[in-house]
Amino acid sequence: MHTIVFATNNKHKLLEVQQILGNTFHLKSLVDIGFTEDIPEDFDTLEQNASQKAWYLYNRFGVDCFADDTGLEVDALDGKPGVYSARYAGEQRNSQDNIVKLLADLKGISNRKAQFRTVISLIISGEEHQFQGVVRGSIIDELKGSDGFGYDPIFVPEGYNLTFAEMELDLKNRISHRGLATQKLVAFLLGM
Repeated sequence: MHTIVFATNNKHKLLEVQQILGNTFHLKSLVDIGFTEDIPEDFDTLEQNASQKAWYLYNRFGVDCFADDTGLEVDALDGKPGVYSARYAGEQRNSQDNIVKLLADLKGISNRKAQFRTVISLIISGEEHQFQGVVRGSIIDELKGSDGFGYDPIFVPEGYNLTFAEMELDLKNRISHRGLATQKLVAFLLGM
């Protein structure tokens, strides 16, 4: 079984990605390799941040790894919060504060269209490959559901009447931005 490091300690992300990877790969987190520092995210695009995080980990530990960066891009807010989604309400990176700020920014706006976008940068044998997943949907005014994380309780994907936070993990993984990007990653890894 091939071991690969995911540049995160977010247990929700780890669970989602490991479920998609199945038993073909052994997924390790940052804490599993003894890394507890913050990884730099100094750029203004998801692609650049994902790449920076993956290369930082690869250069430091020399391990096959991947990193992701995800943003919620709201049409009426010109794509914001985007790359700043995790810290939209401040550096404390509090999901509840981020949701409150987003809903306040959308108050009185009827266009609630948005998309979640994930970019994964994989570095394997010293070569980088990127994969993207996008899911369109809309922002609702009240929080629904208790699963998931981040903006999941207020995002309803197109074609569904449930928020990501109300969905079973299997369904979310099939249709979510991270799920779609991870499926591309897995297809690439399996095809190697």
